Amino acid sequence: MFKMKRERVRTKEMDELDETLNVYIDEWRGRRQKELDELSKLKEKQAKRRVLRAEEEKKLLIQKKEEEERKKKEEEEQKKIEAEEKKKKVEAEEKIKLEKAERAKSKKTEVKKSQVVRGGIDHGKTKDQIVEEKKVTLEVRCPGLTGTEDWGQAQIIDKINDLWKQIGKRETEKYDLEMRDKEQTQELTELRERRKGQLQSKALKRGLDADALCHKHPPKIQTASKFERRPDSKTYDDKKNLFEGGWEVIHTDEMEREYQEKLGEWRNRTKNKLPKWFGERPGRKGEPPSEGEEEEEEELVPPEPEPEEEEEEEEEEEEEEEDEEEEEE
Repeated sequence: MFKMKRERVRTKEMDELDETLNVYIDEWRGRRQKELDELSKLKEKQAKRRVLRAEEEKKLLIQKKEEEERKKKEEEEQKKIEAEEKKKKVEAEEKIKLEKAERAKSKKTEVKKSQVVRGGIDHGKTKDQIVEEKKVTLEVRCPGLTGTEDWGQAQIIDKINDLWKQIGKRETEKYDLEMRDKEQTQELTELRERRKGQLQSKALKRGLDADALCHKHPPKIQTASKFERRPDSKTYDDKKNLFEGGWEVIHTDEMEREYQEKLGEWRNRTKNKLPKWFGERPGRKGEPPSEGEEEEEEELVPPEPEPEEEEEEEEEEEEEEEDEEEEEE
């Protein structure tokens, strides 16, 4: 009986496990199917986008070709217009020359205001020529829509869409150019800062200020050596005068000053006088002494001894001390 019960319990547990597994499998299959459906949809969208991109690229290539052809035509037209303008200028110059020659012959100096342009900016062009040139330039720069009277609504809408696309293209090009300009300005600032750092390190190595080489103009030339202990106090003009003949003047002044100093030392020197016992001078045995020698001998005589006042005072003091000692005894 016990075994039968255990088998029934096991069968029930196995049935429950099978049911739960079947539920999990069904859920997994549903999720998998959804994922496959989403992947298929994404692949279809990707394929459609590729087709659209290919078509857009083809359209862009066609538009580029058309633009190149249009630019070539415009360049050819511009060249033709420039050639015509040059011809007109040459003809106008020739006419002006002929008019001047006729005026010189007829000796007429008055000029009509309607024939010459104000200010002399257009170099002798008439008003009619200026008006024609303005018309040509306006037609080249702002070409109008010709033949739009017979257009239908669909053609007008297509033209509007084309113009709208051109505006968007120009705006994107403008944005790209602005971003490129910002990047280039940033790069230039970085290069300037790097260059400034290099110049500062170079200036510090030379013993100059950090910003000495960063200015527009180079620093002044250092005329004195940087190894000198004392900087030179001379100005630039003084140093310049050294090379313009000033060195000779300085040298002569220095020599004159040294000469005057030595002359003063020689004049103020101490004169050595010969003593009396030195003996007779050679070549002057029997001759009497001169006045100058007698004066020298008198000067060299030692002075008379002064009375010994200090010794007398000391003796008196000793006698007084002896008397005091006797009285005490």
